[in-house]
Amino acid sequence: MFPCIPCGREVELGEKGLTDCLRNLTLERIVERYRHSVSLGSVAVMCQFCKPPQALEATKGCADCRANFCNECFKLYHPWGTPRAQHEHILPTLNFRPKVLTCPEHDQEKLQFYCRSCQRLLCPLCKLRRIHSGHKILPVVQAYQALKEKITKEMNYILSNQDTVLAQITQLESGITQTEVNSVSAREQLAQSIRDLTAALAERHASLTQALEAARQKRGEALSAQVAERRSLMEHAGLMAFTQELLKETDQPCFVQAARQTHNRLSKAIENLQHFSLAADPSFRHFQLDVSKELKFLTELNFIQAPLAPVIDTQRSLAYDQLFLCWRLPPDSAPAWHYSVEYRRRGVVPGGTSRGGIRGGLAAMDSVYVLRVRGCNKAGYGEYSEEVYLHTPPAPVLNFYLDSRWGLHADRLVVSKEQRGARSVPGLSLLQAADHALTSCHLTSDLLVGDVAITQGRHYWACSVEPGSYLVKVGVGLESKLQEWFHLPQDMASPRYDPDSGHDSGAEDALDSAPPFCFLTMGMGKIYLPQHSNHPHSNHGNGNRDPNSNGPSPPKGVTYPLPPRLGVCLDFEKGRVTFHDAHSLRPLWEGHVDCSGPVCPAFCFIGGGALQLQELVANRNADQTPVRRVTIQPRKMDVF
Repeated sequence: MFPCIPCGREVELGEKGLTDCLRNLTLERIVERYRHSVSLGSVAVMCQFCKPPQALEATKGCADCRANFCNECFKLYHPWGTPRAQHEHILPTLNFRPKVLTCPEHDQEKLQFYCRSCQRLLCPLCKLRRIHSGHKILPVVQAYQALKEKITKEMNYILSNQDTVLAQITQLESGITQTEVNSVSAREQLAQSIRDLTAALAERHASLTQALEAARQKRGEALSAQVAERRSLMEHAGLMAFTQELLKETDQPCFVQAARQTHNRLSKAIENLQHFSLAADPSFRHFQLDVSKELKFLTELNFIQAPLAPVIDTQRSLAYDQLFLCWRLPPDSAPAWHYSVEYRRRGVVPGGTSRGGIRGGLAAMDSVYVLRVRGCNKAGYGEYSEEVYLHTPPAPVLNFYLDSRWGLHADRLVVSKEQRGARSVPGLSLLQAADHALTSCHLTSDLLVGDVAITQGRHYWACSVEPGSYLVKVGVGLESKLQEWFHLPQDMASPRYDPDSGHDSGAEDALDSAPPFCFLTMGMGKIYLPQHSNHPHSNHGNGNRDPNSNGPSPPKGVTYPLPPRLGVCLDFEKGRVTFHDAHSLRPLWEGHVDCSGPVCPAFCFIGGGALQLQELVANRNADQTPVRRVTIQPRKMDVF
């Protein structure tokens, strides 16, 4: 193990130890230059070829000969016109570095490559090893140029920002000064707080001592009076002596007059003797303090801490008409007085001209926003929470209520008071029909529509279906066709209107017309997604027939777990309906619908079931007042 100089961490060098590390020749050269430029009384380097005792101090060193020479010896051993005259001469040194770096694992192999993945030099043999397979390996020349350009650019950047460096140095020095000043102030505040606690304890101690002394005096007086009363009952004292003298009285009228009060006193004394008890409790059990909580509080007394990172509730956080973010602090966190929420629109550079901000609580449509929150108290801001991603709806949110004017079957379909939820239950007629049926029961369908009619634009809404529902259909339909369906309800097993497939028994007469309805069916915790799309040019009738039968083939599709919320997006101009998982905005299925007239949101119940329309975030915020002040601001430091 070897300690790293910059960070101090222990580094494992391997089996070969320091011999496996490459020599930093650049640093060695810098050290040599420094030693020769600053003389610190070091030992002089002597010529290795002068014969003693006439050895002179060396003035040159030869990197090829790896020896030190004086001027005369250098000329003698490096004559002009010979190959030795081309040797590289350097300053005298006792530590000759090699002219060319060689591989520590393969002797005499030059380091000709650089592995960017491992960030180390390689020789041709190391390059062939399996450990470097798939790594990006460059020739040393390219690595040299790239690193030199990068270091030059970084050095020029730092040199060109010397004013910034000086400003930061000034700021740091000011920070050091402020640290000293603030530490003194904090120490004074700490001492004052301890003095206040001591004064409060002393005041409380005096008050409790006074109450204890008053109780002691009161109890002592009561017991002393009881002792005096008992002493009066002694034979030759008090009441007994008076009674004995009274009994000696022979004058009957005088005796009767004095004996009445004496008799009362004796009766009372006898009663006290028979029912003796102390007039006051001598114990002081009620005057003991339980300071366990206070001692625990004092032992845990510490400086205030910033709040911990909040925990975001991803199940309650959502993006609908507005962004709604829900969070809580960990149980062991310090309280927060204020919260700061930062957001950014994914894929938008902060400070750019793109519409990525949130104005008035409204976010851009079909965008992903990244949010994080942190708490603040007297100690300052705490850590940020983990980032949460909220996907905004692909179209403006349509706010509507369930229309209860269509003559609902009150015994089967119940609409909530707010008209944003409905529940279907088995009615009396269904129970009567089931009572007369032995093998099967006819299922009735109950239709429910929204109180709005869409005639243009793109709109989005969301709802949640109870997982225990038997069958619930969610979608859209032509208002006129929905009224016909309501007044003349069709058998759900009839092929005339099959909302999931968009198939109409009269489709052979109008192949180019889109279906009047577009629904998705949910039930028993599942959602059914047809494999074909309700496209107006899809093969109606012909393409869905079984060649071995006269009737149409059963529709093919897949089932998935029911999402917590289902989103519906209608594009009126294109006659297209897209169903989404409202939590992640992931498209589930797309179909087409006839938009030749007003289109209404529609819901159909078959058997028992329940659904709830998604409440607007704006209405929720109007009812809930935040208990802490929250600041919402865009993030400006990061670039995405």
